[in-house]
Parts: sequence; structure tokens; C-alpha cells
Amino acid sequence: MTQVGVVMLVHTALHRAEQVIRNWVKSGCPVVVHVDAKVNKARYDKFVSAVSDMPEVTFSPRHKCEWGTWGIVAATQEASEKILRDHPSVTHVYLASGSCLPLRPVDELHDYLTERPRVDFIESATTADVPWTVGGLDHERFTLRFPFSWKTQRQLFDFYVDLQRRVKFKRKIPKGIVPHMGSQWWCLTRQTLSAILEDPDRPTYDLYFKKVWIPDESYFQTLSRLYSPNVESRSLTLSKFDFQGKPHIFYDDHLQLLRRSDCFVARKIWPHANRLYDAFLGPSAGLKAAEPNPGKIDRIFARAVDRRTRGRAGLYMQSRFPNQDWENGVTCGPYSMFEGFTELFEDFEPWLAKATGARVHGHLFAPERVEFEGRQATFVGALSDCPKLRDYNTRSFLRSLVWNTRGERQCFQFGPHDTQDISWDVARDPNAQVSVISGAWAVPLFQSNRNFADLREEAARLQRIESEHLLALRAIYTKARVRIWTMAEFIESPMEALQTVVDEITGKNVRRLTEAPRMVDLTGFGQFLQNLKNQGMHPYLMGDFPVDSVATNEPRSARKPYLVR
Repeated sequence: MTQVGVVMLVHTALHRAEQVIRNWVKSGCPVVVHVDAKVNKARYDKFVSAVSDMPEVTFSPRHKCEWGTWGIVAATQEASEKILRDHPSVTHVYLASGSCLPLRPVDELHDYLTERPRVDFIESATTADVPWTVGGLDHERFTLRFPFSWKTQRQLFDFYVDLQRRVKFKRKIPKGIVPHMGSQWWCLTRQTLSAILEDPDRPTYDLYFKKVWIPDESYFQTLSRLYSPNVESRSLTLSKFDFQGKPHIFYDDHLQLLRRSDCFVARKIWPHANRLYDAFLGPSAGLKAAEPNPGKIDRIFARAVDRRTRGRAGLYMQSRFPNQDWENGVTCGPYSMFEGFTELFEDFEPWLAKATGARVHGHLFAPERVEFEGRQATFVGALSDCPKLRDYNTRSFLRSLVWNTRGERQCFQFGPHDTQDISWDVARDPNAQVSVISGAWAVPLFQSNRNFADLREEAARLQRIESEHLLALRAIYTKARVRIWTMAEFIESPMEALQTVVDEITGKNVRRLTEAPRMVDLTGFGQFLQNLKNQGMHPYLMGDFPVDSVATNEPRSARKPYLVR
């Protein structure tokens, strides 16, 4: 007949541990309790007194159990020896913690083990086969020495690890064992557990594992492979870990999730989860007799980890901010950036809004102010037109603009006069559509009434800025959809270029354009560029612009619109 004995490691929430102990004992399971030596004597004595009415409950010698150190293994060894010695009828030993909670009646666990009398349930895999190691130490935890605590002696820990790496120190693994890793929480048969504890080579193994990092996840996992005829490499205890290797804590709102898992025990339960303790330890506790299947809820935990590490596209949250590149995409939706169009066309913004139905802004990153549509002082989401607030974090400004207007296409103007901090963010954003008429920034200079020496200096400065910006847009890391025309190329067939831009925003071939926005008067612009060349400044971004450029200053009523038949 199968009888389960329980070894319970307790260090906190002693009142909850008492509840769980009574549940085990009520079902005929003897329990040996180890209480962390860090628990003060007054609390310990009170706890012992609280369970003294149950003769099936005994206590093992206390050890200081610090995470990642040998004390946890030593406590497990002594408690296991005691339960095997004091209870010869025990056929299986179940290792649990004080924060574990049985999810199914213990009788179902007895029946399950009766059907599998020689099976040892312990997660056990080699370092090459486990994906969950966090912190950069997988095989090295078995070949280096770890005499210092990672939690309380972190500087010494890191220094000693680095020193061993530099001198190429490597420990010898005891002959005959292959290091395995897995969950600390197992259920072993009496034969396997006693063989591990009574092994004549145990002093050698103990001496080796005392300096292994996190030995509670490798000691029994490794040695069980020597003696068990049938290792089922999984735990009967449901335990989930986040991307940092920390255990998930179960709260009251996880009740249905825990029921769905069909597992026998779960950890780690929040001490104040009254609903969970009442539901699973009460008289109505119990699940359908089914195979434990934590995989049923893996999808939910995977989504939780994904939400925590990646989150919603284009949105920071407290678990990722301010870590660089932890965001799930630069922005959450498509938007368009236009360069050189407002310089070349007089009424480009209202024309684009009419042609596409999108929200069209001016130069959002202008140095004087944020030019929202209609030049309003604030925009959706309390975005201000103050350039100081915008420039405090230009990336967050762009992200907020797109996030706050989800479902509506945002278009804005950009140029070398604007704040350039956003260049690389736009370039690596697959949501961005960038249309550039390179060199069009020279048109306002051509129209201005400034000294030519000043114009030459300003033209050189703006060309240098735009050239660096175009390098970002053409980089191998660029994910944005980028179209770049030189000014000369664009003017040759402006209607075709505008049709391409509109099609990308509204959808291919939705409708053909029948008119274009009014182009500025470029009479003499070619000569202006030639004058810059004559003064030693080479305006190469405009392309091969003819000196005798065609005039475009006739009144609108006299000018024929661009037609596409």
C-alpha cells in the first residue's frame, strides 16, 4: 500500500504552513518539518507548540537556508533521513515548502502513485538541455567553486567567479555522475531516496556539491539518475518562473487557473490568499481525477511574460522602462513623415489632408514650437506645443503622438531645421513611411532676402544636416519604408511621385489624383544653385538641377492642373 511522507521546508508564514500540515496529516501523511534557522526562537517555539497536538508531525535539526547555498540541501537530507527512519511504512517522500498548497485531495495522490509504484517524479535534465538558467551560469556552476552567497556577498561572488575564469580554474566532477538540473520540488520513492542518502560515496558527492551554485536544483536531480530505474523528469508540484528566474506568486484571482492545471500541489502561494486556502483546504476541495498537466496554463503564463517583457507595441510600462530597446516596437501604428514637400508646395498640408483623410501636421520638431494641425497649443493626450517638453524625450513624444491617436493616420513635416534626435528612431521603425525631396530646404533660402554670404553658410549647414539624416534613412538597420527623390527628379514628374505617396497612405490604386498642390515659383532657382557653386559651396542634394529652370509663378486660374488620364 502506498503511503506518502512529506518533508516540508518552512521559513515564513508559519500560520499557513500549519494549515497545510494539518491537511497532510488528516489524509494520513506523516510530516517532518524543517524550520529555517533564521527564524527566531520565539516564533519557532510558538510554531512547534501549535502543531504539538499531532504526533505525526516531527521536526528535524535546523539549518540556515540561504538561496543558492548548501544549507537547503543539508536541511532536506536530514529531514529525509528522519522520515525514512521514523516511518518505515512510507513508500514515497514528497518534498514541499511552507508556501506550497495541495490542490487535490491527498487520496488522489496516493492512488496516482499506487499506479506508478517505482516511478520517481523529479525534474532532471542536463545543462545542455535546459533553457531556464538565468544569470550566465549553466555548466560553470558545476566546474567553478561558489563559497560566497550570491544574495548577501554579491561583490565577493562576482570577484571570485571572475578570478576563476581568468586563471582558467576548473573543478573535477566526481567520477560516475553527470550533472543534471531541475526543480527543487520532487517526489521520490523510498528505494531511490534511501540509496542516495546511504551511498558509500556520499561524502565525496556532498563535498563536491557544497561548492556548486544552487545545489538544491542539482544534488538530488543528479544522484537520482544513478539509482532510479524509472525517472519521470517532471515535478508533481506546479511552479512557474518569470523571465528573471523568480517564481510566480499565486493570488486569489488565480483560483480557476490552479484548478485547470490538475496538479497535486502548487507553489508559491501568497500568504494572504484566503480564498485559495479556503477553497483547496476546505471540505469541498478536490479536482477531477486527471493527469497533472501544467502545460494547460503555460500559454497564459507565456502571454504574461510576453506582456511584461515586450508589452503592447509602441508603449512603455514600468517593467521595461527605462531599459533601452525593451519596447515592443518604436510606435504602435503607421504614420508618415514628409521632407521638402511644404518647401516645394504652397498648400501641401491641406491638400494632403483632403487627398488622404489623414491628420496632417506641420513641423512637429521645429525649434520654435510644435506645429500641430491647425497650430493648436495642445493635442490629444495633453501633448504640448512647447519645444522644451518635446525635446526632453523626443522618442516618447513621437510614441505618444501615435499611441494617443490609434486608428488615425498621422502625417507630419520634417527637415534639417528641425530637431534631429528622432532620425534613427524613425529610420528603425517599420511603422514609418518616409518621403523625402532632398535639397528642397534650399527653396526658402532662395526666396529669402538675405546677404548671399549668409545664405551660402546656411546652405552648407543645412546640407550637412540633411546628408547625415539621409545616411540614417539608407542604413542597413533601417526598417522604415523610405522613398527619396532629389529635387530635380521630383520636379520632372511630380504627379507620379505624389500618386505614389497617396497610394501608400490610402491603399494602392484607390483613386487617381486629378490635381496637385500649387508649386512655388522656381524661376531663377537653378541660377541660385549655380551661384552657390561659384562661391565654393557644392549643393549636391538637389540633383542635376538645370540653370534655366521653368517658371511656375503664373496665377492659379491661368495654370493647368496636372492631369493623369
